[in-house]
Amino acid sequence: MNLIFLGPPGVGKGTHAKLLSERFGIPQISTGDMLRANIKQGTQLGLAAKAYTNKGELVPDQVVIDMVRERLRQPDCEKGYILDGFPRTVPQAEALAAFARIDAVVDLEAGEDIILGNLGGRRVCRDCGATYHIRRLDGATTCAACGGELIHRADDQPDTIRHRLEVYHRQTEPLITYYRETGLLINVLAEGDIEHDFALILKVLDLE
Repeated sequence: MNLIFLGPPGVGKGTHAKLLSERFGIPQISTGDMLRANIKQGTQLGLAAKAYTNKGELVPDQVVIDMVRERLRQPDCEKGYILDGFPRTVPQAEALAAFARIDAVVDLEAGEDIILGNLGGRRVCRDCGATYHIRRLDGATTCAACGGELIHRADDQPDTIRHRLEVYHRQTEPLITYYRETGLLINVLAEGDIEHDFALILKVLDLE
């Protein structure tokens, strides 16, 4: 089962990819997480990517393509994987098709007010990268997994969120047409709570 999760920032791609990963024992491959790890470690890739991510811009295609190609060669991907945050452009999708077989593309949709609420309330662990929402934190300020400080990332601030949505509409939405034409696209309206939306995803993938 090789899946792609599409959708605007804040729609829940990472959350639902993680839930599927845990249920079926296949890796969630998040290019955002990989890039943030490189930024934190101060690698050459991380330094190059930081200038783009801090402004809500996309990292150049070839950098991300090479990173994903190498990741899919790892043994834990043999039984399947979930791509979360990749591809983001049609050229990336065309490059991916040259070295990966995709079974389905799940397009998560939500209104802008829902997305702004999701991202505006998101908190991320400074140490391990785990994500939370203030609706479920009950006032907690530390990570339940490792005890690290929970922070409000720069790219989750209102002005940056709106810019990220503009970038998505301009550069990533064409993927919806691209994958619809391949017959792989499945649309899911993700405007409920996590449990409700995850149940919808399982249903459309016939994984209930």
